[in-house]
Amino acid sequence: MTVLITGATAGFGKATALLFAEKGYDLIITGRRNEKLQEMKNEIHTSTGLSVTKPKVLTLCFDIRKLEEVKKAVESIPEEFKKIDILVNNAGLAAGASLLHEGNIDDWERMIDTNIKGLLYMTRMIAPLMVKEKKGHIINVGSVAGKEVYPNGNVYCATKFAVDALNKAMRIELVAYGIKVGSINPGMAETEFSIVRFAGDEERAKKVYEGITPLSAADIAETIYWMASRPAHVNINDIVIMATAQASTTIAVRNT
Repeated sequence: MTVLITGATAGFGKATALLFAEKGYDLIITGRRNEKLQEMKNEIHTSTGLSVTKPKVLTLCFDIRKLEEVKKAVESIPEEFKKIDILVNNAGLAAGASLLHEGNIDDWERMIDTNIKGLLYMTRMIAPLMVKEKKGHIINVGSVAGKEVYPNGNVYCATKFAVDALNKAMRIELVAYGIKVGSINPGMAETEFSIVRFAGDEERAKKVYEGITPLSAADIAETIYWMASRPAHVNINDIVIMATAQASTTIAVRNT
């Protein structure tokens, strides 16, 4: 079986790729930095202890925000990888944390282009291949921010609310073709997420998780794999997953 994972060189995407490889899946991994993709490909074969040809790994280097690059990348997929069983729409980010009336419009554009349009572009290109086969599984990585809005999260929350809506729409529209659609919506998880959000400010990012044992990338990867490995007649529509210490987007207990 073949799984395509967007944003596969770090965080949830990387952990998910490594786990699926360990389970024997062939992989298509995507990202914007070719050197990172090649490092990831090498790491997959090292971590699985298998040969350089097993599992099969295809790297696709492109910017998910640019439709023409997405089209060109997907159209370049060789025949041996064309039967994509699982699409994990993982690529996403938060940029900035400010009040709406003080927001940075460049940050808004970046989040909208990545979190909404990138997911749409990939789904538009891959879903028809699944429709043709009359089977497949799409797993969308959302966020608790797509369930509850929190202060200074405005546009990021809006993009993840969009993912939640699109997840529901996809499921309704693809069910007739035997395609599963589900989403996983993590709460506080310590990856590069906050470092990216705060433009590389590691000290500020670290404070987000102070006094809490947050989710890890491995926690999310394990849950995605569990979703993907249910029997053919079972679909997991929607999962909200949070650290034990977190009750909502605004309420968490910190040990200080």
